[in-house]
Amino acid sequence: MSETDFLSVHNISLEEHGQPILNGISFGQPAGRKLALAGESGAGKSTLLQVIAGLVQPTAGEVRFAGRRVRGPQEVLVPGHPGVVYLSQKSDLPKSLRVEQVLRYASKRPEAEAQAVYEVCRIGPLMARRTNQLSGGEQQRVALARLLLSAPRLLLLDEPFSNLDRTHKHQLQEVIRDVGEELDITCLLVSHDPTDTLPWADELLVLHRGRLVQQGTAEQVYRQPVSEYAAALFGDYNRFEGPDLRALLAAPRRRLPSPVLLVRPENLQLAPAGSPGAAGTVRAVRFMGSYYEVEVQLPATLLRVRLPAATVVAGEAVTVQLAEGAPVSFVDLPA
Repeated sequence: MSETDFLSVHNISLEEHGQPILNGISFGQPAGRKLALAGESGAGKSTLLQVIAGLVQPTAGEVRFAGRRVRGPQEVLVPGHPGVVYLSQKSDLPKSLRVEQVLRYASKRPEAEAQAVYEVCRIGPLMARRTNQLSGGEQQRVALARLLLSAPRLLLLDEPFSNLDRTHKHQLQEVIRDVGEELDITCLLVSHDPTDTLPWADELLVLHRGRLVQQGTAEQVYRQPVSEYAAALFGDYNRFEGPDLRALLAAPRRRLPSPVLLVRPENLQLAPAGSPGAAGTVRAVRFMGSYYEVEVQLPATLLRVRLPAATVVAGEAVTVQLAEGAPVSFVDLPA
């Protein structure tokens, strides 16, 4: 963290009924940098976002936004913090009002700025409709526009794509991208889906049981996860240990950094039987659209390898190798 961070989260902890929910979380977010929080259900992602928004009181630590401490609901009459807005999974729009009415009542922007918000949120054609006539994706875009009309500087997004179909999800993803680029609003996103976070985030924060366990660029966290937990959040991986690991690395006696190696399926390649590497047998070949998934059985490990073409068949003897320059992660055995 730095004193110049736009958002500064310092040593945030929270207990509920004697149980730790968040434990000593610290990080900073410069203005304009896109951050995403990732973790399994119950990891504390949404709770942390609500603490940052001033909607939940932490047990310890502090949040500072643009140099001012964010006060929790036990310290203020109306929860929340100036310049920070929070979009949850539910739009919570007033029932049966026209969209134009909902937005007019909420707007604190001049008309030209309000129109720019409507354009970014793609809601111009919805203005005359009532809120109960909108689809889930349309409701989310209207709810987002209503928040943006308060002229915030930080937008907190809590699983905004949940329960949206593919079309509306893509629309909302484009809107959130444009909110940052065209309206100059900094965004912090929570999502359980790696396809939401990996292509969007400048930086990823991985939470596990209320603790921050990894922080880095999307590419770093994906390619070199610090644990199997972090690896599993962002896609398929293969786990090597014991003789299969030593065969893959051609290191029968060399001391290894750790007993377990994690490798993404696209970072393995297949060579003819008898080549250097780990000997195995192809169990299955599946067409996955943009690639083929090959299942290979080693003596103690069942692997998945991604190939651009179906160059092997079930039952064929092969050798599994690391692709040249492939990033890998040595991790410790889980406690």
